[in-house]
Amino acid sequence: MTVMWMRLTFLKDICRTVNGLLKTSLGPPPGSFTTLSPAQDMTFQLESVKCLVSIIKSVGGWMDQQLRIAGDFYPQNKTESDVTAENHTNINGEEGAGPDSELHPEASSELSDAATLEQRRAYKLELQKGISLFNRKPSRGIEFLIRTKKVGGGSPEDVASFLKNTSGLSETMIGDYLGEREEFPLKVMHAYVDSFNFEAMDFGEAIRFFLRGFRLPGEAQKIDRIMEKFAERYCKCNPNSFTSADTAYVLAYSVIMLNTDAHNSMVKDKMTKADFIRNNRGIDDGKDLPEEYLGSLYDQILKNEIKMNADSSTPSKQANGLNKLLGLEGILNLVTWKQTEEKPLGANGVLVRHIQEQFKAKSGKSESIYYAVTDVAILRFMVEVCWGPMLAAFSVTLDQSDDKLATSQCLQGFRHAVHVTAVMGLQTQRDAFVTSVAKFTYLHCAADMKQKNIDAVKTIISIAIEDGNYLQEAWEHILTCLSRFEHLQLLGEGALPDASFFGGSNIEAEEKMYKSTGLQSLKKKGTLQNPAVMAVVRGGSYDSTTLGVSASGLVSPEQINNFILNLNLLDQIGSFELNHIFAQSQRLNSDAIVAFVKALCKVSMSELQSLTDPRVFSLTKIVEIAHYNMNRIRLVWSRIWNVLSDFFVSVGLSENLSVAIFVMDSLRQLAMKFLEREELANYNFQNEFLRPFVIVMQKSGSAEIRELIVRCVSQMVLSRVNNVKSGWKSVFMVFTAAAADERKNIVQLAFETMEKIVREYFPYITETETQTFTDCVRCLITFTSSRFSSDVSLNAIAFLRFCAVKLADGGLVAKAVGGDTPPLGKDDALDGQTFNDKDDHVSFWFPLLTGLSKLTSDPRSAIRKSALEVLFNILKDHGHLFSRPVWIGIFSSVIFPIFSFLSDTRDMQTNDEKQSSPPSIGSSGSWDSEACAVAAECLVDLFVSFFSLVRSQLSGVLSILMGFLRSLGQGPASTGVAALTRLAGELGSRLSEDEWTHIFLALKDTATSTLPGFLKVVRAMDNIEVPDVSQSYADFEMMSENGVTIGDLEEDTLQMAGYVVSRMKSHIAMQLLIIQVTADLYKANHHYFSAANIKVVLDIFSSIASHAHQLNSEAILQLKLRRACSILELSDPPMVHFENESYQNYLNFLLSLIAHDSFVSKDANVEQQFVTTCERVLQRYLNCASGHLNQDAGPVVHWALPLGSAKKEELAARTPLVLLALRALSGLERNSFRGHVSRFFPLLVDLVRSEHSSCEVQQVLSNVFLSCIGPVIKAEP
Repeated sequence: MTVMWMRLTFLKDICRTVNGLLKTSLGPPPGSFTTLSPAQDMTFQLESVKCLVSIIKSVGGWMDQQLRIAGDFYPQNKTESDVTAENHTNINGEEGAGPDSELHPEASSELSDAATLEQRRAYKLELQKGISLFNRKPSRGIEFLIRTKKVGGGSPEDVASFLKNTSGLSETMIGDYLGEREEFPLKVMHAYVDSFNFEAMDFGEAIRFFLRGFRLPGEAQKIDRIMEKFAERYCKCNPNSFTSADTAYVLAYSVIMLNTDAHNSMVKDKMTKADFIRNNRGIDDGKDLPEEYLGSLYDQILKNEIKMNADSSTPSKQANGLNKLLGLEGILNLVTWKQTEEKPLGANGVLVRHIQEQFKAKSGKSESIYYAVTDVAILRFMVEVCWGPMLAAFSVTLDQSDDKLATSQCLQGFRHAVHVTAVMGLQTQRDAFVTSVAKFTYLHCAADMKQKNIDAVKTIISIAIEDGNYLQEAWEHILTCLSRFEHLQLLGEGALPDASFFGGSNIEAEEKMYKSTGLQSLKKKGTLQNPAVMAVVRGGSYDSTTLGVSASGLVSPEQINNFILNLNLLDQIGSFELNHIFAQSQRLNSDAIVAFVKALCKVSMSELQSLTDPRVFSLTKIVEIAHYNMNRIRLVWSRIWNVLSDFFVSVGLSENLSVAIFVMDSLRQLAMKFLEREELANYNFQNEFLRPFVIVMQKSGSAEIRELIVRCVSQMVLSRVNNVKSGWKSVFMVFTAAAADERKNIVQLAFETMEKIVREYFPYITETETQTFTDCVRCLITFTSSRFSSDVSLNAIAFLRFCAVKLADGGLVAKAVGGDTPPLGKDDALDGQTFNDKDDHVSFWFPLLTGLSKLTSDPRSAIRKSALEVLFNILKDHGHLFSRPVWIGIFSSVIFPIFSFLSDTRDMQTNDEKQSSPPSIGSSGSWDSEACAVAAECLVDLFVSFFSLVRSQLSGVLSILMGFLRSLGQGPASTGVAALTRLAGELGSRLSEDEWTHIFLALKDTATSTLPGFLKVVRAMDNIEVPDVSQSYADFEMMSENGVTIGDLEEDTLQMAGYVVSRMKSHIAMQLLIIQVTADLYKANHHYFSAANIKVVLDIFSSIASHAHQLNSEAILQLKLRRACSILELSDPPMVHFENESYQNYLNFLLSLIAHDSFVSKDANVEQQFVTTCERVLQRYLNCASGHLNQDAGPVVHWALPLGSAKKEELAARTPLVLLALRALSGLERNSFRGHVSRFFPLLVDLVRSEHSSCEVQQVLSNVFLSCIGPVIKAEP
């Protein structure tokens, strides 16, 4: 093993030596006297610098040997084959050790020990804190130690082991804690005692062994608990020693008392052996222990006192115990050493102390004894002491001296100091040396440069090439120097500034101007007019990002001449050395390359953000090093790209449009290169690589940038389509953002590429990543929402159908089987449905179907219609691929949401009390009658086609159709009726009894559910004041004929009345449609109905007829509505027609039941309902024909006034219903007629007395009397 022999000295002597050399190198202070000549003084200063350089050089050389760095770090001795940067290691034990470290395990052990000293020190300090706290308050100390995880897992067994084996704990406090009665200390005491093994051990020796680790507490109860457990443990280890543990417990107390009595000088009357034997009689379960045994025990205690360990008080004992516990005895003692004369030198200062003590111990033997040091940690202390003076000596000498030998030595010193501090991981010291060298390059003030500054540039390049693995944050200073150096080179060559490539100015004119102001031109003219060059000549501070920006005025000829000469000096450094740094970046280890990229991005950001002279040198180098390092392992490349990705996003969002465009184009170049690499399935590297395009596309406010990104991505995809795998996700995200863009040209450009991808390259989309199919679908769905072109939207919908066909072909499904099914998005949830293994393709169908479902609510009629047709065509064409659970999910997540507006309409009808106009489907602008008809037809067609799979969704389908019926518009309601009729007609016999019941119950619910809201609206008419409303109905009739109006009503009252009229018309229309569809369904399918079905139908007719009858019973309401309609020029609500139609259908249904279904007729008491209904019909007719007569009160009327025109019209309207009732009554069987004749005979008599609008009533009435009443009278006795 190679070692460095160090002469006997103290650390402060090393510090004194270096400081002395520093003073010597600086020369005598001003005003001081010296006997040396100037030449001698210069020589003395130079030699001092050489000494300092030799010191740091020797330190670096020994460090390299100890750390097993491959090869000498000097460039002339190092070849590419000798160095593998990935195997370099630093003093902190970061990225993996090189091959030599693996061959020398002892070296690795030393490095590991040095690297963990700080960690061990912190651990030991915290442990000592816990021990100190325990020695004051045991319970709090244990809590602290458990909380800081210094006692294993914190179990009672772990605490017991800690108390038993840890030095430095107070034996008194241990005993006090073990005697506590709380639950946890009690468990610890039990675990502590149980940790002892007393097997085959004499009782006295067992007590002695047990009590050596703690002092018994002074409280009797605590002693009792401890000794009780001791006795139990002793008997368990020695089961044949005593009859019971009670014996051991009493004997233990006796032994402790004997020990105190025999060895306490305060006790005058000592216990004799006979006393001891007598005191222990009968303790063995009533028996005596053998006297020989007790006597022997007495003699042991008398001769050898049971001594308990005293409390530890010396730090050295405590520290040694901790070192033993932590495994540090062979390394360091980091806790207890205190430096009294000087400030502590860090955590590892104790190593120096240890070496010093060894030196002191042997210093008297010989003056020429040397000691071998093998731990590189010693270098830390030397560097920490010496770096400041060395930095000062090198810096001052380099700044003040122009002697080539002196400056060369200083730069060598910097070079070695950077190497040592970088490898040792001393960040502050390393950055100080690197920054100093960077400032001495004078690249920030080129007019003042000298040869020594050029040498400093060479040193910077040397540092970058040779110590790149350890520079970390210092890379920023080095790369800043390289950027400024390149800038000066370009100026010397007369090249165009980078800013000229950003703008749209006349580049040829600028190029001509710059050539005229090139180096040769500068030499001829001796003056300068170009602002950028003038700024460089003026210079600036090292930390300024833009040179000379704040300065003003022309530069002097002397400055120009100096600048030209200095540009010639720069020719000493060729482009090869500069580019070599970036080319060699691929040899940096993983941490170093990440730090290098971070620094380069930071420098590039400074270049690009310049307002006057933006530059792209570092940006082009970023592209280069990305090329160089693309072949690194995936994990390292991911770390590199995380840095580059953030950089490209940040600059891509820059306000400087030209810079942003240049950066995006650079990113495109990288992406093209990256996509040449093949990517395996289920990886995500391409997606991560292309993510900056996505982020900038989504966030950029520049239309030019967004258009450029679309063009870049289009070019990449179409040219590298064979290699795109996970990158499809980012591609589709870019096009999705473009689809929602506010610029028409961007939308069309993106859609053109999407069209080409879908038409020509669709197999590539799902070649390895099935999830990309979903991304493609979502992108197309976004295009369908384009507001610029209906053609784009319609074509996108057509492509969605194309995707469905491809999906149904099975290629995508086959790839998904056996693999992980991609998760559904939040918008594609299936309401908790579970699917079987055959439904792996479901996750691909649902985004497509739900997207089309949402399009059905698009405000554009063409898009809405196309989406409806495509959606239902897809379901009908490919529905055979879906299982029953999938169909359930489709109905709940795709189909039913299409008709969600119907539930909104129902809510409006239920909760609306006052609206200015009736809501309807058509009024919303999203659905018209045609769309409703298409949607309902498609729904029924789909349901019928797959009825065996979807019959469980009948209730949902019925809810939709009933929603159409409830809609406040004739068109949608008629659509619902037609759809329901077709549904029942198509399915017919396939419907079960329960399903028919569902249909009729849905109709019944529709008829009754709207009543509460409707009645609330009707009741609003109660607040409308009509003149002379208290007058009789006949008076109002006469007033109407005489031209009396209610023009005094207020405007808003009329609006309310108009709304009530509108709602009443819609309500009546809906009720009539329900009657119609119920009657039609019964006629066409009554042979499938059960008795239960017929009863529900009966309830429908009965409830609607009763409602119509009640509505027509409100005469004042009718009068108010008639007046309002007259003023508003509206037609009257068809209230009479409603009542006639409802009763007519009701009577026909009852007659049909009586005639054809005697069982149901008898079971439901249909005949009684029929007679009651006829009675109501006749009574309503009589009220209309002679409503002005009152037969029950007042004098006998001898003359009746003729009916008014309104009454005559109503009477004519009611005539057909009366005729139906009379004919139906006459058609009853004779016995049935006789049974009910007493109820309607008075009504027939009143009909004879009443006025009729048609003579047909009298004819039918006459027939009733002749054919029905006459036989009954004749049959009476």
